[in-house]
Amino acid sequence: MHASTVQIQVNGKATSVEKDTTVEQLLVHYGLEQRIVVVEHNQIILDRSSYAHTAIMDGDRIEIVHFVGGG
Repeated sequence: MHASTVQIQVNGKATSVEKDTTVEQLLVHYGLEQRIVVVEHNQIILDRSSYAHTAIMDGDRIEIVHFVGGG
C-alpha cells in the first residue's frame, strides 16, 4: 500500500483511493455524480448534502446504490 492511498471496500470489493478523498470525489470517480444514488458509509446512510465533506478513511465500507429507469 502506498502512503498516499487508503484501502476501502466499495460494494463489497476491495479498492484503494487517494488519502483525503471525499464521498463526492468517489462518486465522480465512478461517474455517478449526476445520478440519483444512495450512499451508505460504514452502515450509515448519508444525506446528499454531506457528500462533499465526508472524508473516506482507511478501512471504510462504502455501498453505492444507483437507480436505473426503464419502461
